[in-house]
Amino acid sequence: MRSISDIRRDYTQAGLDVDDLSPEPFALFERWLQNAIDANLADPTAMTVATVDNSGQPSQRIVLLKDFDETGFVFYTNTGSKKAQDLSQNNKISLHFPWHMLDRQIKITGTAQKLSSVSVAKYFMSRPKPSQIAAWASAQSRPIDSKQLLMQKFSEATAKFANGEVPLPSFWGGYRVVPHQIEFWQGGEHRLHDRFMYTKASEGNWHTERLMP
Repeated sequence: MRSISDIRRDYTQAGLDVDDLSPEPFALFERWLQNAIDANLADPTAMTVATVDNSGQPSQRIVLLKDFDETGFVFYTNTGSKKAQDLSQNNKISLHFPWHMLDRQIKITGTAQKLSSVSVAKYFMSRPKPSQIAAWASAQSRPIDSKQLLMQKFSEATAKFANGEVPLPSFWGGYRVVPHQIEFWQGGEHRLHDRFMYTKASEGNWHTERLMP
């Protein structure tokens, strides 16, 4: 096998300069997200969600961003999941968007706030029915003996809700990640990457600074 230490490439697609920045980070985030969508990247809304448990052990997983505005970034999950259990004890959280094909990354650091049951229900009812049923069939993050048993639970839930709407499970919810720092990373030639950090000040405005690569 080829030595992985020899795997490298140059990043020459674009640059990021002060003139490209917006006064707050959300306009730039929206522009970059639209670029990822227009480039037909697989799962452009996929993001790594990092949480920390009560022992201080970090944990990461991929989820899909479902909404965002100037108040934060929204995702949904089973409230019995590992990430939800972590957040119940420590609401500090980090998000990461890895748009490798565009030589771009965005890292978001903040706190997670639970969404209202009204907001959660509104989104849940917009999901395809098989996805709604899957939420009932899966006790996320819990051990299970086999895939066959999971499919059996899905079949049972499908039969149960065959003739009507699928109700919102009591164990299904969502979070809004309220950011206090957002970093934009654009790969650069000779590893001289462009990095800009937005940090929210106590008065509510955003301060920006260029970081060394």
